[in-house]
Amino acid sequence: VSKQVLEQVLRELQPLCTAEQQFIEKFFQLSQDATELQVLEVRVRTMSSPVPIVKEPTTQLLSEIFSCLEPELRGFLEVCSKVHPFSCLQVLVTLNDFIFEMLGSSSTLHSSFLNTVLGNMLFLAKSRFNKCIETLCKEIEEAKMPSKLKDRILPSVSLFEEFVNFSEVVFRTARQRGDLHEAHLRLASSVFSSINSLSSANLKVNTDMVMMENFHHIHCFLCQKKIHCLEGKKREAKQKYSEHMEKYVKYLGQPLEKLNHFFEGVKARVAQGVKEEEVSFQLAYSKQELRKVIEKYPGKEVKGALETLYRKIHKDLSPEENLLPVVWHAMEQEFIRQYQEFEDLIQRCYAGSGIAMDFTMEALLSYFNSITLSN
Repeated sequence: VSKQVLEQVLRELQPLCTAEQQFIEKFFQLSQDATELQVLEVRVRTMSSPVPIVKEPTTQLLSEIFSCLEPELRGFLEVCSKVHPFSCLQVLVTLNDFIFEMLGSSSTLHSSFLNTVLGNMLFLAKSRFNKCIETLCKEIEEAKMPSKLKDRILPSVSLFEEFVNFSEVVFRTARQRGDLHEAHLRLASSVFSSINSLSSANLKVNTDMVMMENFHHIHCFLCQKKIHCLEGKKREAKQKYSEHMEKYVKYLGQPLEKLNHFFEGVKARVAQGVKEEEVSFQLAYSKQELRKVIEKYPGKEVKGALETLYRKIHKDLSPEENLLPVVWHAMEQEFIRQYQEFEDLIQRCYAGSGIAMDFTMEALLSYFNSITLSN
């Protein structure tokens, strides 16, 4: 509504001000200073400061005749900002496009007075826009984490998406997008900062899991939007999502915990300088001790541990992000890596002992496959 009203006001003002200026110039035999139009054009492109009011007779007379025009336009902008928190975007685009259209129309006689007023309004709209982005960034960065994260997607992420969706509609046909690109980058940085701050939050759920889901959500959103200036942030979101998934997978624990603990000790001895072929002569890492640990993990127990793990992951993850298959596959890859490491250490440090895991790699893969298909 504000867009339609503002456009109507501008289109009715232009001929009115131009006609009034032509009359004054003709009646009082005054001439318009052509440099004013150049001044406006520079201000429209840089918007670094308000357009100065040129003290020439025509503008001075029109300023007195239309003395209420600028205050009324300022008042309208004020009302717009109260109607919708992001209305400053629409005002900025509407003013910017109208002035560009006006400057590009060689058939239109321009009112130097209106040029000045609109230039000032454009600067005000730009200022309001910057203030809106600044406030939004602060709101995102200082957002408090909900005590219970029922909806795993953080409010700051939802707010960022709301702004991007709204701004893309408003700026869809805009002649300039530089201000919006800068705003998108500032907001994206604030959202990333907000998610990263979770690492120090006292959450009742795993922090890496929440960070993984939120960075994954942002990555999917940016893939869908295809906003060129946010390509770097899209790649960063993917990288962060992968990093936190890796941490989450490690947090899930090691179903073969005692085996992991045993072989961590073996690796530590080797790192300390013990020869691989002599590790088995260490009391805590003898062949007998290794057999005892392996006996604790028959195939049936391993499959049961994996089923328990799957249920935990299913319970942890939010269904909306659909990350269960991805995390489960990552867990499978991590489990395979662990298994291969164990086999390698047995061959290197317990060569010729005939000791082997109670289950094969093929059996391990079948466990994962069976659990996946049954769920």
